[in-house]
Amino acid sequence: MKERSDAGNDTGLEAYRKARDFRRTPEPTGEIRSSRDGARFVVQEHHASVLHYDFRLEIAGVLKSWSVPKGPSLDPSVKRLAVQVEDHPLDYLTFAGRIPEGSYGAGRVYRWDMGLFEPMDEDPLDAWRQGTLKFRLFGKRLSGEWRLVRMRGRGGRSKKAMWLLIKADDEAARPGHQAERAGKGDRKPAKAKSKARRS
Repeated sequence: MKERSDAGNDTGLEAYRKARDFRRTPEPTGEIRSSRDGARFVVQEHHASVLHYDFRLEIAGVLKSWSVPKGPSLDPSVKRLAVQVEDHPLDYLTFAGRIPEGSYGAGRVYRWDMGLFEPMDEDPLDAWRQGTLKFRLFGKRLSGEWRLVRMRGRGGRSKKAMWLLIKADDEAARPGHQAERAGKGDRKPAKAKSKARRS
């Protein structure tokens, strides 16, 4: 039976589950549900084939998720690319560990930051659908006001929506800030292919 949420067919865990073999990966299967402790966010440092940061906001019973290649920046002048990915279950808020080789997203996952997420929009799901999210974060590394803005006509062959993650210029802003690493990961770098010499 297909699981649906009250939010409609653009929110759900079908794509998340379809991409994973839960007999191999320690990731949670999860379910669509509401949090009792207020909306939360998490940023996970993901040492997959390419290092990136997974940015997740609790909206409509799931974690709306984006892959941020360079990680969040507290510098208001910096606009970070954020690639929209599939919804994740709320149980992913506390996930950390190693996703085994051969699995979707294989590599070490560290919890980079976590805290409360306060939407500034009356209806954050509708704001997500419209492509402009305004919110406040209350974490150890990230705080203050933020924006997520979807770029028009930028999906490329992957068909994944491209967004920009932008820090508002407030008391939490830090010019020149770069996301620091929380861990070293355990994936070996790919070996360069040697070119055969021509005689």
